[in-house]
Amino acid sequence: MSGVTLKTVAKAVGVSPSTVSNAYNKPDQLSAALRDRILATARELGYAGPDASARALRSGKAGAIGVLFTDKLSYAFSDPFAVGFLAGLAEVAEEFRTSLLLMPLSSTDIDNGSAVQQAAIDGAAIFCVPHGHPALEILAARGIPAVSTDKRDFTEDWVAIDEFEAATPMGEHLARLGHRDLVVLVDKAELTGGRVVELDWDEIGCTDCELRIQGMLKAMPDAHVRLVSGGHNAFSSGQAGASWVLDSQDRPTAIVGLSDVQALGAMEAMRVRGLVPGRDLTVTGFDDIPAAEPAGLTTIRQPIKDKGRRVGRVLLDPTTTERQVRLDTELIVRSSSGPAPKTL
Repeated sequence: MSGVTLKTVAKAVGVSPSTVSNAYNKPDQLSAALRDRILATARELGYAGPDASARALRSGKAGAIGVLFTDKLSYAFSDPFAVGFLAGLAEVAEEFRTSLLLMPLSSTDIDNGSAVQQAAIDGAAIFCVPHGHPALEILAARGIPAVSTDKRDFTEDWVAIDEFEAATPMGEHLARLGHRDLVVLVDKAELTGGRVVELDWDEIGCTDCELRIQGMLKAMPDAHVRLVSGGHNAFSSGQAGASWVLDSQDRPTAIVGLSDVQALGAMEAMRVRGLVPGRDLTVTGFDDIPAAEPAGLTTIRQPIKDKGRRVGRVLLDPTTTERQVRLDTELIVRSSSGPAPKTL
């Protein structure tokens, strides 16, 4: 039936239009029997419910927060860190009956700026977006509240770890084991297809990566460090980068993944070559994703799921007064790290 409105349903049931509206928007204000009768009548008449766009305009709320990240959409469902973070964020969003809008961006610019400009969101979780990205400027211009997963200059609200201080215990651990020759696996989003390159220090292009390396080297200033990238942050990139390193003549005593997924890829590269992590060569990671423990990976633990929860609280919970949250981290030592082989 065409032209069916909320008033049509109200007349058919014999109630006021506001009562029909409550059946959809405030069900707790109606008895279960009355609400069931209203919804059944609406279905019979072909009424789909109040228009969401119109409701958003009237209330000034979209009922959604955007999650901005610079990677493909599939990253949100495949990367263990992203999955854990989003699970924590979703818990709080559900509590406040708010939806999540995943908004993947290119790493350097926005091909279609209208996606961020026109997004119907009440707030934004900034997850792995480079400083100075145009999307951040658009959010600021629109006055949309935003919470970042690291400390940024465009928003005062953040939930983050101290990347430098978090990595320092790993440097201390490696130094105690006698390691001085390291390869660091670095995430470079623009590299694809498994192409492996050795980077100069000014080519890292990731503030968090730089801070983690600097924090680690604070405890081992005399270490010889090479930066290698097999691509974006993925298991296959870590495997490609480590394979290139292991097959070279200049093999290090330790491979440091700036994420667990890259470190786990490096451990696989060792396995297929008959090498044992912690005995023949040390491998370490960062994050402590669920797969790290069964693999025996030495890593830096950060509270992944709780980071998502805390971001959600700052965005959605009006009782949350702490707007800048620094989360604790911890060195987790497992079997993948061992003494550096003695040179003859």
